[in-house]
Amino acid sequence: MPRRDWKTLEALQESPKGKLRYDTEWSLDEEELLERSMASCMLSPHSAWVLDNMVSPVQRHTSNTNSLSTQETRGSYSVKAVSPDFETDFSDFVIKKTPESHQDSMKAETSPKLLSEISAEVEGSIYLYREAERIKMQNKIQKRLEMFVQYEKNFADQATEQLKRFEEMMELKQRQERDRLQEQLEEGSKEALGQQEKLKEEHRTRAKLLNRKLREAEQQRHLEQERIRQEEGRDRERRLCFLQQEVLQLVQQIEVDYKHQETLRMDLSAYSQRGNQICGILSSVVRSSEQSGFPTQEDVNVGERSLQEMQALVSSMQKEVSAAEERRKAEEVAERVKQKELEKQQTKAQAPAPAQTHQKSQKEGLQEKASPCIMKSYQQLQNMCEQSLNDFAPLQDARDPKVKAIRGDLQKAIYIPVSQISSKAGSNLKEIFEKLNNLLLGKRVSSFGSSMISVSQHPQALDFVYYKLAEKLVKQGEEEIASHHEAAFPIAAVASGIWEHHPKVGELFLAHLYKKCPYALPFYPAFKEGTSIEEYQRILGYKVEDSQVEQQDNFLKRMSGMIRLYAAVMQIRWYYSNKQESHPHGLNYAWQWLGQLLNMEPVADITSTLLYDFLEVCGNALMQTYHFQFWKLLLLIKNEYLPRIEIISTSAQMGSVTRLRLFLENSIKKNEIPLPKGYLSQSFWRS
Repeated sequence: MPRRDWKTLEALQESPKGKLRYDTEWSLDEEELLERSMASCMLSPHSAWVLDNMVSPVQRHTSNTNSLSTQETRGSYSVKAVSPDFETDFSDFVIKKTPESHQDSMKAETSPKLLSEISAEVEGSIYLYREAERIKMQNKIQKRLEMFVQYEKNFADQATEQLKRFEEMMELKQRQERDRLQEQLEEGSKEALGQQEKLKEEHRTRAKLLNRKLREAEQQRHLEQERIRQEEGRDRERRLCFLQQEVLQLVQQIEVDYKHQETLRMDLSAYSQRGNQICGILSSVVRSSEQSGFPTQEDVNVGERSLQEMQALVSSMQKEVSAAEERRKAEEVAERVKQKELEKQQTKAQAPAPAQTHQKSQKEGLQEKASPCIMKSYQQLQNMCEQSLNDFAPLQDARDPKVKAIRGDLQKAIYIPVSQISSKAGSNLKEIFEKLNNLLLGKRVSSFGSSMISVSQHPQALDFVYYKLAEKLVKQGEEEIASHHEAAFPIAAVASGIWEHHPKVGELFLAHLYKKCPYALPFYPAFKEGTSIEEYQRILGYKVEDSQVEQQDNFLKRMSGMIRLYAAVMQIRWYYSNKQESHPHGLNYAWQWLGQLLNMEPVADITSTLLYDFLEVCGNALMQTYHFQFWKLLLLIKNEYLPRIEIISTSAQMGSVTRLRLFLENSIKKNEIPLPKGYLSQSFWRS
């Protein structure tokens, strides 16, 4: 077997062309061709046989180098990296030529020329084969290109179709999204319509409810109007009944005076007839109002006019009676003068008669005048009041605008705080007290608005403030407490506190109180000869203006207010005062007042009214202080003193007597007197 030149094969294998691979079919995919092109090239196993049989051993041995070089340059076509198909064809070609080539080689071993021809023939065959393969490859490449173009066209068509499908899909999605949004909008609109219907239903329900409430409110308003109308009607009815009662009382007074017309030696029948006529007119008005339900305002106006006419009638009759009384008294005086002249002519045996009569009257009756010590105290207070008035007369009568301005500011600094006293809160009462106390101490206080005033601005300012403050406190009892009984204690608390810190204000307070209400002493002023009727009525406490005397009800109302204030002052102390010091005018004075009143003969209408007011306000404090002695005093009033009041009281004056009797009976029965209305408790001072 001929030896192979493995070095040549290795050199061909390592050459650039030896690393190439050929494919005769070109049927692989592009990716597989790319992978094979990157792989290492390999020679066909038949290449060794070609080398062994086509070249003689001697020639290979002698010209190994030249043969290799020539074969690398020219015969490069004989050794090619081809595809497996190509290798198969080439082997077949070589096998078919093998017998002839073997014979020729055998014949021409010694002939180099023959070897050259054979080589040229092989190379030519290889070249032709290569050209055929190249043309074949070009056709395949052309077909491949056409196939790629067709693939590209198909891919383009497919891409176009996919794009259309994508666009159709997007249109479908958009349409579905639009349909979904449309459905959502429709659902939202349906929901909105449902909500709107619900709101409409709620609105209708609310409207029905409001209409029902409006109807109820309208019915309530009608009921309230009806209630107000009935209340006003009842008020008018009560007012009309009160007017009728007042008229009847005045008629009874006329009848009483009419019964004494013979004593007065005068004819009062005209007054009696006119009074009866007025009563008849008012009675017919009352009866007609009862038939119609409630009296009208016109009926009340008729009643008020009837009362005014009756009052004027009584006043006119009283004036005529007073004049007749004065004439009768003058005649009695003349008669007494004559009797004295006759008494001088009587014997000495007849002298003891007056003394016996005086002793008998003292035994059967009570005192007709207050005790001398009380009258002395009363006179001292009145003198002090007159002296105080004289002390600040320059300030009171000043014409200088500056002095008048000071006087006006001082009055405002007194009147405004005192008028603001109420039972609203303890802190409010304390603030009012501090304003008044600071003014009396000489400090600057606000008079009205932003103006400030002090008693140091005028020499008589302090005396003026003392006098006016005491006068204003008494006036509050005369006006405020007379209308509102519960106001007695707050005013009394301030008055008591001022009295403790400034005793002169307390003395002036008593002086003003005794002057306006002598029954607070107690004292029943007697009529003195030479005193006019109007002046005597002023002394008794009545208001007389233009010869018109104050009505008895108004008079009793004012006296009641001042007695209630006096009773409250004697039992209450200023909450923030020093409790170790005694009250400047305490309950011992209340006990003294009560004892002095019971030692005097009662006066019709006055005594019963003031005694009831005093006991109602001060009774609880006296009960807690004097205990058993106080209950003995109440029994004395009920069993002995009250019958005396009933004897001298007319039927028109029995109202106050009945009220006093009921109060005494209830108190003795329950063995207790309740706290008065408006009493200031501990919780009040903490408010």
